[in-house]
Amino acid sequence: MAVKLKKLKDQVVVITGASSGIGLVTARLAAKAGAKLVLAARSQGPLAELTDEITKAGGQAIYVVADVGVQSDVQAVASAAIARFGGFDTWVNDAGVSIYGKVVDTPVEDMRHLFETNYWGTVYGSLEAVKHLKTRGGALINVGSTLSERAAILQSIYSSSKHAVKGFTDGLRMELALDNAPISVTLIKPGPIDTPYTVNAKNYMDAEARHPAPAYAPETVAKAILHCAETPTREVFVGGGGRFIAALGVLAPSVSDAFMRKVFVPQSKLQQEPPSAKNALDAPSDRLAERGNYPGHTRETSLYTFGKFHRPLTGALLLGAGLGYYLLTRGKDKPSDAPASSPQTDAARADQSSPVVVIDTVEIVETPDGIDVVETVEVIEVTDFDNQEVPRRPLPPLPRRYSWNGPLNWIKRAVLLSKLLRGDSFPDKSWD
Repeated sequence: MAVKLKKLKDQVVVITGASSGIGLVTARLAAKAGAKLVLAARSQGPLAELTDEITKAGGQAIYVVADVGVQSDVQAVASAAIARFGGFDTWVNDAGVSIYGKVVDTPVEDMRHLFETNYWGTVYGSLEAVKHLKTRGGALINVGSTLSERAAILQSIYSSSKHAVKGFTDGLRMELALDNAPISVTLIKPGPIDTPYTVNAKNYMDAEARHPAPAYAPETVAKAILHCAETPTREVFVGGGGRFIAALGVLAPSVSDAFMRKVFVPQSKLQQEPPSAKNALDAPSDRLAERGNYPGHTRETSLYTFGKFHRPLTGALLLGAGLGYYLLTRGKDKPSDAPASSPQTDAARADQSSPVVVIDTVEIVETPDGIDVVETVEVIEVTDFDNQEVPRRPLPPLPRRYSWNGPLNWIKRAVLLSKLLRGDSFPDKSWD
């Protein structure tokens, strides 16, 4: 069954974890878009403050104090939405907590508590959403993580919970498709996001936790969530840095392990700051807060995520760039006194089948903000004995060999580059 989603201005949206970070920013942006909101979190004071802020600005919102790790609390959120607005159209499972430290240093009770929130909270919310949306139609959006794909050192328990969220979300999506249910099921996978996540985490390290570079603004995730509330989407990474980490874990797991040890460990600590005793695992936060303690430059946009959501535009821009480059450079490398063709030169050219050589390199670069990872893909085509180099990041599946002869040579370059940027895979064949 085809899934049709309403515009945000016509929707009722339920958001868990609405008092902090991604959930808070999502609520504010959704209210500005005209959505009616049902806000849930454990913190009554911040929830009441946010609801008052939205209603004073002309929006409509109610709040429910709820611990998503308690199924009856989640059921109460759904009941409040139905009682106040007659139902809901999108349910966002965003509530989550984290633990920093080695597994052997973490009490099992804390591990179970984290899973009650991150995993079972997602399960309880999804069950309520499916029960209501199975006949009405709508969107279920679960906030996972880049760590749903690749575990992070010193965040093993959190990573485990997000792996479980991915498995649950993927399985539920297939079962709903089997039943032809009109529900879009999305998994959002943010990379490091500058929210109070690190400040609110329970910390068993010897220093205050921080995100490794690069960190993105919570608005990048909130905009992705709201896009998926209107557009059926299976899953999306937010932030090219997180996409790279996930891809590295699949393509080079041993290298990824070494990277975690050598880069993530030092970047996960604010050496000058001792860990705080306060944490959101043991008690809810008492204030509204969008941003956290990231000390470096926070990236306010993600070109990678923008490209995933606007593929035709991305392809058109790259095609235009390729054609523009062709118009600017054609003839520049052709000397006016070029020698006439001869059997020998023709034979030499025949031996050159215009192969494309792909060189993929990863390097660690020291920046003012710490350490960054740069991946470069060089696509080198041998044409008329000139090498053309095209740098590109982040990592996609790559072709082994291509031949780019003929009158559409530069258009082919632009199309391939746009597909590389979007992360598409290629068959092993020639484009002759």
